[in-house]
Amino acid sequence: MADLNKIVEELSTLTVLEVAELVKSLETKWGVSAAAPVDAAGAGGGGAAPAAAAEEKTEFDVILTDAGANKIGVIKEVRGVVPGLGLAEAKKLVESAPQTLKEGCKKEEAEEIKKKMEAAGAKVTIK
Repeated sequence: MADLNKIVEELSTLTVLEVAELVKSLETKWGVSAAAPVDAAGAGGGGAAPAAAAEEKTEFDVILTDAGANKIGVIKEVRGVVPGLGLAEAKKLVESAPQTLKEGCKKEEAEEIKKKMEAAGAKVTIK
């Protein structure tokens, strides 16, 4: 236990830059990542904004912002994107833009939906 206390005392004398360099060296040597513990500690310590910036978003919402001039084409694409949506519901959704088309999808899927909708003439944002 005395060795651990000595290591703690040694580490306490390091600057923030030296600690960051040490972390990178250990990650490389051991083949691990300290990203999750660093984010959790940052969020608990009142540093929620920096932790949120460091966290990569994995779920996206696709939002129809404007139907454009070709509403019929957009309605067809909406029916393909939103499962179980009838013609009347799709038309209502398109006409009441901005509306969320799909929530919690992966980035690739969100990009694909956006591409299809823009090809039909709609304006779409991904959040």
